[in-house]
Amino acid sequence: MQAAECTWTHFEMLRPLCFKSPSTTPLFSNFSKHFQKGFSDSSFFRSNRRISNYPSFMATISSLSTHKDPVSTHDATPNITHQPVQVAKRLEKFKTTIFTQMSMLAIKHGAINLGQGFPNFDGPDFVKEGAIQAIKDGKNQYARGYGVPDFNNAIAARFKKDTGLVIDPEKEVTVTSGCTEAIAATMLGLINPGDEVILFAPFYDSYEATLSMAGAKVKCITLCPPDFAVPIDELKSTISKNTRAILINTPHNPTGKMFTREELNTIASLCIENDVLVFTDEVYDKLAFEMDHISMASLPGMYERTVTMNSLGKTFSLTGWKIGWAIAPPHLTWGVRQAHSFLTFATSTPMQYAATVALQAPDSYFAELKRDYMAKKAILVQGLKDVGFKVFPSSGTYFVVVDHTPFGLENDIAFCEYLIKEVGVVAIPTSVFYLNPEDGKNLVRFTFCKDEETLRSAVERMKEKLKKK
Repeated sequence: MQAAECTWTHFEMLRPLCFKSPSTTPLFSNFSKHFQKGFSDSSFFRSNRRISNYPSFMATISSLSTHKDPVSTHDATPNITHQPVQVAKRLEKFKTTIFTQMSMLAIKHGAINLGQGFPNFDGPDFVKEGAIQAIKDGKNQYARGYGVPDFNNAIAARFKKDTGLVIDPEKEVTVTSGCTEAIAATMLGLINPGDEVILFAPFYDSYEATLSMAGAKVKCITLCPPDFAVPIDELKSTISKNTRAILINTPHNPTGKMFTREELNTIASLCIENDVLVFTDEVYDKLAFEMDHISMASLPGMYERTVTMNSLGKTFSLTGWKIGWAIAPPHLTWGVRQAHSFLTFATSTPMQYAATVALQAPDSYFAELKRDYMAKKAILVQGLKDVGFKVFPSSGTYFVVVDHTPFGLENDIAFCEYLIKEVGVVAIPTSVFYLNPEDGKNLVRFTFCKDEETLRSAVERMKEKLKKK
């Protein structure tokens, strides 16, 4: 990768844009080669995943590197030579997260953000009060690495209620810093370099990145609209004795698809036949609208080969807390915990006590949550149809995928830029969720985890300014 040089001052200015940290995600994205045409004055929408192929970005860095800083008269000012921006080869192609990029653009253009999946309303008071009480009670030091006992017990109890499975909270539950860390710990703890792992595209962007860090060989099966059904024959021809694991996200981000019992049974039988592990991301399990959520681990013969990953943030509208967990039999938990120990070691102590309170919420909380989201979904889906989008069914999550092509833009990137700058609404281009971006160029994702007034305002903007071509 070609690297630009810049002074240390400018490097510090660019750090939040180029590197991911617990509090900051990068600004420049990994768009692929089929988007070779630039878009007016925007340097965000260039074509190639490699940063050297972003001409306007490289020009920006070059101008920074030649700009002279005000001279400091302080005697202790260090004289640091120019250094190239560096990144390990296994992460070269992963630049920005699309979510941060779109949120930044929303702020810049005063657009309504229906892109990134975080609520614009707060979580329940009874959970927040649990955190406050834990802090006041002095529960502020390192937690036990795999979770405070009360929280592990609450996770096990909730899992039993949801699946009927009885698990050992001490040996089969690992608390992580969000589900994203659970994903990373699972990949890094159980996948060896060269192992084959099957993904279903479109997929949450951290999957490919963490598999790259693990050195895995990724095989991809594409789910296609309108129903995003699993192509069973293709799966049968892809899975083999060389397959180490298959990763499932249900309910599915970004499509809202829920894997059916028949699909899960077929996948289970293929995994048993070929001795394949299953990693299942179930963070939207309480946002299942059209059918009941089925956990892969609950199917016959599957618990012993499944890592079930989940989190607090989506169900309780507390995404900033980053509380997640992984459930697995002891022989798989060992690998997950080994990786977790050297990723974060432990997760926020007071938030774990608050999460314990959350998981003990009555059934009425989850029923009300579902009712609220179904009302929000109805507003957005009907509004998108009225605007002229082709809206695909969403059975779960708080996302809806639409076909943008009635509006005449070249691809999803061009459409999302136009939508932000000219209409004032943010959506997410789905091409970044595919190994082959061409598969997603006609689709964009909207989220309805916003208050009803915000959803109606976004719909009204689109009705007023977005016209079919």
